[in-house]
Amino acid sequence: MIIKFKKIRKLKKLAKALQREREGITGLETAIILIAFVVVASVFAYTVLSAGIFSSQKSQEAVYSGLSQARSSMEIKGSIVAKSSNGSNVTSILLTLANALDGHAIDLTPPTDDNSDGIADANSQNVTVITYHSQTTVTNDLAFSSVLKGWGDNDNLLEPGEKFEMTIDLTGCGDTIDEYDVVNLEIKPSTGSALKIEKTMPAVIDSVMILH
Repeated sequence: MIIKFKKIRKLKKLAKALQREREGITGLETAIILIAFVVVASVFAYTVLSAGIFSSQKSQEAVYSGLSQARSSMEIKGSIVAKSSNGSNVTSILLTLANALDGHAIDLTPPTDDNSDGIADANSQNVTVITYHSQTTVTNDLAFSSVLKGWGDNDNLLEPGEKFEMTIDLTGCGDTIDEYDVVNLEIKPSTGSALKIEKTMPAVIDSVMILH
C-alpha cells in the first residue's frame, strides 16, 4: 500500500508539473498576441498622424499661396479715361494703379514698340502683359506706358504707397472701338491675379471720356 501511495504521489507531482508548463505556454502566447496588437496599433497611429501632418502642411501651403497671390495684386485708383484721336475711334485707355494690400512690388516696365503698331515687340523685356478681348478678337501683349505719379522712387516697380499712371495703346487691339462698344482688358503681372477691366463706351465718342 505504501508503494502504491508513493506511485500515486509521483503521478500527482508529474500532473502538476505538466499543468505548470502548459500555463507557461499559454501566458507566452497571450503576451505575443498583445505585442502584435500594440505593434499594429502603433503602425496605424503613425500612419494616421503622418497623413494628418501632410494634410495640414498642404492646407497651410494653399493658404500662404492664396495670400501671396492677393498681396501681389493691383487696384485702380480714381477714374478710367478713354481717348480718341479723331472723335470716332478710341485709341487709348488711361488709368492709375496702386499696390493692393500693401503687397509685393509689381514690375510695370513698359514694353518696347519699335514699329508703333500698338503691340509689344517680340524681344521686349516687359513682364506685365495686357490682353484685349471682345466677342470676335483676342489680342495679347498690348503696348503701354507707365509713369510714376506723386511719391515714390525712380524705378518701374509699383510698391506700397506708390501710384503709376498707365496708358494702354489700343491701336493694335484689332477692333475699331466706337459708341456703345465694350472694352475688356486684363492686366497680368508676373505674380498675382490679373486685374480685369470692363467698360462700355458712351453714346458719343469725344477726344477725352471718363468711363463709368
